[in-house]
This record gives sequence, C-alpha cells and structure tokens, in this order.
Amino acid sequence: MEGRLTGKVALVTGVGSGQGREVALLFAEAGAIVAGCDINPEGLKGTAALAAARDVKLDLAQVDASDEAKVASWVDDVAARHGGVDILYNNGAGAHFVPFGDMTLSQWHDTLRLELDTVFIPSKAVWPYLIARGGGSIVNIASIAGMMGGEVIGSAGAAAHATGKGGVISFTRQLATEGGVHGIRVNAISPGPIVTPASEAVVAASPDFRKLFEGMPLLKRSGRPVDVAYAGLFLASDESAYITGANLTVDGGATAKTGISVLS
Repeated sequence: MEGRLTGKVALVTGVGSGQGREVALLFAEAGAIVAGCDINPEGLKGTAALAAARDVKLDLAQVDASDEAKVASWVDDVAARHGGVDILYNNGAGAHFVPFGDMTLSQWHDTLRLELDTVFIPSKAVWPYLIARGGGSIVNIASIAGMMGGEVIGSAGAAAHATGKGGVISFTRQLATEGGVHGIRVNAISPGPIVTPASEAVVAASPDFRKLFEGMPLLKRSGRPVDVAYAGLFLASDESAYITGANLTVDGGATAKTGISVLS
C-alpha cells in the first residue's frame, strides 16, 4: 500500500468501526494524512488503538457527520492544520430497518437524515477546498440496497434505507457532473453482504437472514470491510484519475444474478 496516497490529505467519516475504520487505516498505510471522525467516542478509542498497533497515525475527532456546523468546523480545522484537502470518503451513515407498514414518519425522516445529510454536509464543507486544490476525489458509500429491492426478513425492512442509498447513488452522479469542471471526481461504492459486528449479530439471530446473507454472492464467501476499503483506495488514488460518476459494486457478484445461491 505504501506510497499510493503519499502527500494526500484524506477525510473519512464514520471511522469508529467496520468499513470506515478499515479504510482509515488503509489510507494511512498508503501514505495519506488521514483525519477521521465518528459520533461514538468508544469507537474512536478502538480505532486509535488499532492505528497504534499497525504503527500508523490518524487524526481523530468526535463529530456527528449530520451536524452542519460541527462538520464545517472540523473540515476547516483539518484543512488549516494540514494545508488543504484532497480526498473525502463519506462512510458515516445509519438507518431504521423497519418494514414499510410499521415505519413511522419520524423513522423515515431520521433514516434519510442519516443516509443523505451525512453525505451532503461533508461534501458541501470540502467542496471549496477541493476547488482550491484544483481537484480531488469524493467517495460515497451507497449500497446494493439502493439498486434493488429486498425481502422483509422477520421484523427487518429496508424501505427507508433503500431510498437513502438510492439517493446517494443519484447524488454521486450529479456531483460528478458539477465537479468535473473543477477536476473533482465523485464516485460511489455499493457494498453487498459485508461481515461486520452488526451484521454478524443479525446473522446469528436469524436463520432466514443467514440464508439470504450467505446466498447472495456468487463467490463462496461473504465480503469483509477490507474488500470495500481496497475499492475505496483505488477510487481515492490517482490510479482512477479518469473515473468519475461511477457506482462500483463490491458485492461478490450479488447484483449480477437473480435469486440467492442454493448450491453448496
């Protein structure tokens, strides 16, 4: 990884666990100055401990990515201390997974805030810094849920989550269109079934969800946070200098077929 992001200043949201934590560590190992934020102080402590164990430095702050004033202050501070911004990786998000018939308007609004505001607000804050830099890369984390429907499993539904992630994909394309004249590239990553502490708990609790989760990929394994992080590294780096407005699926081939795999 060494050298692929040397000299770059990268901001990553949602670094307190899972995919965001992995990408922050990977970007730092690739030579970037990485400033990461998360709403969870305990998660930040865990990320800091892993960074120390892997002998990399992370500039971490407790910031809610849906809070416009706090995000603007964080971005301004990072840019002042490190001389600008080159990369924004919008990972932070959240959702209420409730069947549509049971979903309240409050849960709907809160999910759209957690899925869309957490992408809009950091992007808005870094935009002038990327223009001043003469370009840069924004990577937005969407989901295959924003590309296709999913069955309700038990009490878990994805109407609001799917809508939010579909919005992230559309926002990515529009931002790429507006950013092109400034040399700003904007791409999305849509992960499929990725093993995280949260998904492991759901899989362990529901045989039906395990069947769906493990049957989606064409490959004979579920994804890991590092699988998404490597895709993010490519899109953040100059290796993808002619790629913008793309939505890269990291799903083991789940969206390339219909149904779930039934063969062992």
